[in-house]
Amino acid sequence: MAVTVSGVPQGSIAGKKKISAGDRLLTINGHDITDVLDYRFYLNDSKLTLEIEKPDGKTRKVRIRKDEGEDIGLQFETYLMDKQHSCKNKCIFCFVDQLPDGLRDSLYFKDDDSRLSFFFGNYITLTNMSDEDIDRIITMHISPVNVSVHTMNPELRVQMMKNPRAGESLRYLGSLADAGIKLNTQLVLCPGINDGAELDFSLEELGKLCPAVQSIAAVPVGLTCHRKGLSPLRKYTPEEAAKVIDTIDSFNNALRESGKQPVAFAADEFFICAGREIPSPDYYGDFPQLENGVGMWSLFRDEFLQALEDEPERSFEPGTKTTCVTGQAAYPLISELAKAAMKKFANLNVEVLRVQNNLFGESVTVAGLLSGGDILRTARSADLGSKVLIPAVALRHNTETFLDDMTLTELSEEISRPVVPVPNDGAQLLYEMINV
Repeated sequence: MAVTVSGVPQGSIAGKKKISAGDRLLTINGHDITDVLDYRFYLNDSKLTLEIEKPDGKTRKVRIRKDEGEDIGLQFETYLMDKQHSCKNKCIFCFVDQLPDGLRDSLYFKDDDSRLSFFFGNYITLTNMSDEDIDRIITMHISPVNVSVHTMNPELRVQMMKNPRAGESLRYLGSLADAGIKLNTQLVLCPGINDGAELDFSLEELGKLCPAVQSIAAVPVGLTCHRKGLSPLRKYTPEEAAKVIDTIDSFNNALRESGKQPVAFAADEFFICAGREIPSPDYYGDFPQLENGVGMWSLFRDEFLQALEDEPERSFEPGTKTTCVTGQAAYPLISELAKAAMKKFANLNVEVLRVQNNLFGESVTVAGLLSGGDILRTARSADLGSKVLIPAVALRHNTETFLDDMTLTELSEEISRPVVPVPNDGAQLLYEMINV
């Protein structure tokens, strides 16, 4: 196995050693290099011996001395140095299977790559991993690993994920835990399938792996209006959502009684569905699963109100106005915060627009899945302010493009207003509200 070098910056360590684009990196200190994990792990040493194969097939040894952790300047065609590992499951709740036609191709790719879990926090199922893959994680002490568990019942996991390896791969959780690898886990809950007694069982089994299991997130299944031909699923009722919260609270109370820290949390969507108040930030500890929508509402509100308290009172020019756009779920929160700001600052005018999701259907209410087209449709019928604030999570990572490929520039031109993406930071939202 080897990886091909695509570029070497002039003046870099590798460049000075006459390594060139087109060369193949075979080994580092005798270890085969197959992908980014091997490369990053074995590159850390201060004394390196690289085995390089030239395009003509000749090999040579390159010895390098460098500071520990210093990069040597090799570039590769792709970040992972090989193809991204795709998902082999056919989960009954898979969101990708529920996408409408006509979106960009990358949205239909299902990844299940342990390397992306380590570098970017992606969640993996362990179903396409081998004993050798697990041994490599343990040897390199890659931690934490984020795992989509869904259920600790092997037979039920096979049924839910439609993969015969789904049940047996659960044993890897114990192997990783025994080796001291930290685990963040998630349970996508489907009403009447893996909640109730099954949720009790999953929590109990994951609890046995604490403290290696440092967090468990329970999130409700996301359902779009594009489920034709898929497994019949439904959304949670308020009563069922409340039951999930109570089950998790009971589990955490048992952990406290045994001298352990709470590790399980219900996503904000469960509290919203149940009509219950979102807990205070103290409830969530270090917010281990914000990316799963666990505690995001609580932290966002706390950041906003703290920033609001620190701002001196002042008056604004009459007639100035800012418009905030958000999804159905966050509308009550953003409205609450806008009212708090307007109460403190004279003449501040902030209007909050609630956008219904037509691209995925009314049952999808999170701000991160708003399309540019749905925002435009709502904005066109509104009395907009001098600028429009949108949730940055609605944009593709590190781009200015929505899920439907509309760009920020196109949206701004259509509504004749500047459009400002606001990150999941309550203090930043306040800043944009009052800087008009």
